[in-house]
Amino acid sequence: MKALRLIRELPPFLSLPRPSLPLAFLPLPPLPLPSLALPPLCRRLLPGGLTGLSAALLKATALEVAILAGHLLLYPSGITQERRLPAAPPPDPETTPRLPAPARPPVVLLHGFIDNRSVFVLLRRSLARHGGQRVESLNYSPLTCDIRTAAALLGRHIEEICERTGSARVDVVGHSLGGLIARYYVQRLGGDRRVRTLVTLGTPHAGTRVARLADAHPIVRQMRPGSEVIEELAAPAPGCRTHFVSFWSDLDHVMDPPEAARLDHPDLSARNIRVTGIGHLALPVHPAVASGIRQALDLAHRTGADTTAHTDDVTVA
Repeated sequence: MKALRLIRELPPFLSLPRPSLPLAFLPLPPLPLPSLALPPLCRRLLPGGLTGLSAALLKATALEVAILAGHLLLYPSGITQERRLPAAPPPDPETTPRLPAPARPPVVLLHGFIDNRSVFVLLRRSLARHGGQRVESLNYSPLTCDIRTAAALLGRHIEEICERTGSARVDVVGHSLGGLIARYYVQRLGGDRRVRTLVTLGTPHAGTRVARLADAHPIVRQMRPGSEVIEELAAPAPGCRTHFVSFWSDLDHVMDPPEAARLDHPDLSARNIRVTGIGHLALPVHPAVASGIRQALDLAHRTGADTTAHTDDVTVA
């Protein structure tokens, strides 16, 4: 709770706009940001290059620091796997309308590198409150050294959810590495049979070159451009039944370049949504992103997954 209070009680100049109306998937102009003038004393103390930083970058950086501090407080609460709730009993045919609306599939949340399910505390609440969907999460070990192994674990977890809930398919939301694991499951392990929509947040679909010193970890090497995993995902994937929605940020410094989080594949039905003004850690927390995720899942629920491959850009923050 202290972490949530820390995020909610940001100073006014750090507060982010909350959308009062649902965000349509239409091109929106970037939010105008006022210039942030630094006091004369700060101009003398800071190097010349820093004084020219934009207000958007300073705001995004301050938000990342605040979110990181809050997440560190919440992190212990997400170390263990969540308790599995029993499926809801089937409706009584005598009291249920003859043509009920089709049930929404469960949503599975998958965290990023050296993280756990606590990163989704706000997104989970948003999906459950506004989307009315059953939300579950999976923790994979921080000692996991192979994306393929983690993808197989995800597949077993999804099969268990489908068996327990009676749902034939699920939606998946993956942050960072979690999105890459889910994509490998869908493309390479036949997971398109189970995953209706895969939403990725700051996922290195094309590989990222950031943090060269971290190459000692095998799973980091698998996220590099040109790695065996990235090449496998770039291979043809005809007939893939999953619809992809990829959120990427122009200020995501974990992605090098930021466009590496776009999903561009000729065989996949994919929509790329550009988020402006926030960084990597804010993607699973920002209310505008949560609204965009809900809309993507609602659209798939109303119309079914799109089978035509296409990409576009939409500014949501």
